[in-house]
Amino acid sequence: MKTNLTYVYGLKPPLKWAGGKRWLLPHLLPLWESHSSKRLIEPLCGGLAVTLGLMPTRALLNDVDPHLINFFNWLRKGLQIELAMENDETLYYSHRNRFNDLIRAGKDSTKEAAELFYYLNRTGFNGLCRFNQKGEFNVPFGSYKKINYIRDYEPYKAVFSGWQFSCGDFDLLELDEDDFIYADPPYDVEFTSYSKDGFAWDDQVRLVKWLIKHPGPVVLSNQATERIIELYLENGFTLKYYDAPRRISCNGDRTPAKEVLATRGL
Repeated sequence: MKTNLTYVYGLKPPLKWAGGKRWLLPHLLPLWESHSSKRLIEPLCGGLAVTLGLMPTRALLNDVDPHLINFFNWLRKGLQIELAMENDETLYYSHRNRFNDLIRAGKDSTKEAAELFYYLNRTGFNGLCRFNQKGEFNVPFGSYKKINYIRDYEPYKAVFSGWQFSCGDFDLLELDEDDFIYADPPYDVEFTSYSKDGFAWDDQVRLVKWLIKHPGPVVLSNQATERIIELYLENGFTLKYYDAPRRISCNGDRTPAKEVLATRGL
């Protein structure tokens, strides 16, 4: 099965994102096709690789990272980036300082914050999105030879118009009984600092307990660690396994990871 999927309308995920599931789309599409009239729920939406691949008419896309959701909300408005963007170390740290100044000042829902978030994501080390305990972005400058920045996001406006974005814990989402849920939590590995609060083992368990309450179709993916497999099996999921390309990692490791795709109600 081909994994080099062409995105509908040419709208690719706008951000680099650790653990992105573009490679998994050919396996998700057959599960989604018979439910495509339903609303797609991504409680941990990340970089939107899956949503842009499945292209639902209706979607509720949630993430705990307010800066990520702010960026997507500005894309809904047809964001035009006017910020200076160069693959330059001095400019990078200047923009990073400005972004953290906006966070401290409570101005992180502005257009400027969205522009800075995009630039930092594209220019920072390995495409990581990492915050310290103070909520400050602390990813160092990257090592790319060339970066193609996008300034015009008008093409995303029409597609995003039918999608709702929210920021908060997944268990606060209001679901309909027939919603189709795809959940992609951070890998069950040591590095979990995708937000200042991280995503611990207790959160992995809490996510599963929340998902099994849903009467509609559920798809769940994660790295196939022993305890993840045990957790999913004991909660009634059907499992399939795949070798996942590791394009972005905290240490540059590109060794394929064993991935599990778990389903319920399909």
